[in-house]
Amino acid sequence: MLSARGVSVAYGALVVLHDVDFVVNAGDRIAVVGPNGVGKSTLLRVLAAELPPDSGVVSATGTVGYLPQERDRRDGESALAYLARRTGVAAAEQAMLAASDALAEGQAGAEQDYTAALDAYLALGGPDLDSRAAELATGLGLPADLDRPATGLSGGQLGRLALAAVLLARFDVLLLDEPTNDLDVAGLELLEGHLSGYRGGVVVVSHDRAFLEAVASDVLRIDPHTRAAKLYGGGYLAYRDELERDRIAAAEAHEEYAAKRDDLIERARRQKEWARSGERSAKSAASRRKEPDKNIRHQRAESAQQLGARAAATLRAVDRLEPVAEPRKEWQLRLRFGAASRSGEVVAVLSDAVVRRGAFMLGPVNLQLNWGDRMLIKGDNGSGKTTLLQALLGRIPLDAGRGSLGASVVIGEIDQDRATFDQSARLIDAFGEQSGLLAGEARTLLAKFGLGADDVGRPVGRLSPGERTRADLALLMVSGANLLVLDEPTNHLDLPAIEQLEQALDSYDGTLLLVTHDRTLASHLAVTRTIEVTAGQVRPG
Repeated sequence: MLSARGVSVAYGALVVLHDVDFVVNAGDRIAVVGPNGVGKSTLLRVLAAELPPDSGVVSATGTVGYLPQERDRRDGESALAYLARRTGVAAAEQAMLAASDALAEGQAGAEQDYTAALDAYLALGGPDLDSRAAELATGLGLPADLDRPATGLSGGQLGRLALAAVLLARFDVLLLDEPTNDLDVAGLELLEGHLSGYRGGVVVVSHDRAFLEAVASDVLRIDPHTRAAKLYGGGYLAYRDELERDRIAAAEAHEEYAAKRDDLIERARRQKEWARSGERSAKSAASRRKEPDKNIRHQRAESAQQLGARAAATLRAVDRLEPVAEPRKEWQLRLRFGAASRSGEVVAVLSDAVVRRGAFMLGPVNLQLNWGDRMLIKGDNGSGKTTLLQALLGRIPLDAGRGSLGASVVIGEIDQDRATFDQSARLIDAFGEQSGLLAGEARTLLAKFGLGADDVGRPVGRLSPGERTRADLALLMVSGANLLVLDEPTNHLDLPAIEQLEQALDSYDGTLLLVTHDRTLASHLAVTRTIEVTAGQVRPG
């Protein structure tokens, strides 16, 4: 249904994709994996014909739909118009209307164009999109009025609207870039169930491990060094096992090659030394005195020359060895939170606290966070989790009750919007201001988080969500925080970075407040308390 043959893309001297080959058939669910910046989103854009490759060919025998990572709300666009655009119905309708006008004008070939446009509109589910969207919106908890502007929706509602676009789409091949971002557990399970039974082909970029385990039938890995791609069959867990076997085999092959090469070089060295020693011995005066027979002395000289010839042959054998490159070590995020200075025994407390925001009410909440607590906060989107965090930290006024922050509490935070730094400032300037580090120290630290010279000189607002998240983590590492407040910290991080974050949190000895829909992170991390927020009510989870 969709194929890429020899696809390569470069930005100047930077190779992003190199000679990528793979095919998407009906029922395939291919996960594209690799570190941030390796070219996953670029590959989806090439497959969607939004970006022409520098070389190679992409061909499709059916409709291809691309849903990018950014939710791309447009000014004045209603929620229904958003769905029509993201499902391809809007473009198909425009093509059908244009063909209809051409048909009315009697243009040559207009009848065939109209038939093709009508078929595409019907295949994408255009006639009943409105009714299907209205029915689905109710089940997803979206506003019943889909004619309202999409720009007025909250982040959680926009995530569900993007999910609705996936559920309503009828493309032959669906290209999804980070579809799990901003989805709660119910939304994730709904998406997994839908994609698992999708009749068309699916190519998805995601860093959600539980999602990949549930959905992927194959994994396409883009190598960060060669930028070539390799397809692994059997699902995500099988891919992880096979990738580890590949790494072990590559290391063993290089070790075997290096040992054989070193052995031959050492043998040639010894042969040369013996040859030189034999020649010197055969020509020396002492040798003539010990062995007056010149024939025997000549034979010894010949033996030395033969040793020299064998040394040369041994070196030629080294040259004939098939070189095996040493496996490159991939860059890893080295994240460690330092020992936290102790705060007071009571870190934060809410007593009969109530917060009202329009028709929504949180509380009354009675909650005390103590030193060393590791609290996981669960709940659907819109239930009040972020409001609870802000109330605990004293960031928003209470409409009733009281709240307080304990003594000597130093807060380190990653918020859901990744708005830690001034979006208009250069990263190096904004980071230096908040961290207190000198420019050189800040550059060195940010480089350890994969943010190089080009990245730190850009305005924060022009960084990708993943780059902003890594900058937030770098700030946390030097903050000396004894209270970490993490609101969806794994959004936009690649898989190796998520695993590094898990390890850093495991060894953190301060107080932790965590909101996450990453089911793998939640199951791996040791917590002391779990609470659940449901429609503004807080109870033990």
